[in-house]
Amino acid sequence: MNYVVLILGMAAITWVIRAAVFVLGDRLVFPPLVRTALGFVPVTVLTAIIVPMAVSPHGGNAELTWRNPQLVGALSAVLVSALTRRPLLTIAVGLAVFFAWQGLVLK
Repeated sequence: MNYVVLILGMAAITWVIRAAVFVLGDRLVFPPLVRTALGFVPVTVLTAIIVPMAVSPHGGNAELTWRNPQLVGALSAVLVSALTRRPLLTIAVGLAVFFAWQGLVLK
């Protein structure tokens, strides 16, 4: 299949969906159940992106060992997030553990 046609098709679909929200504006009312479900979309998408990268950083099989700095950094970020609920601290600790683990422990 021609990649240009594929990309243009995806762009057109995305544009139509976004334009519909702006054109319909306040006339588009979602039921409470849909609004509640849409509240979980960012967390779900972020989890779907991060977990495979942390568990299988090289794209092959899962690397569930202490030698995987992405996994160690992600687990430390989850712990900090659960304890503090502070996003900036979570990101800082996760990155610090990742780089420290990669630079100091695995050398």
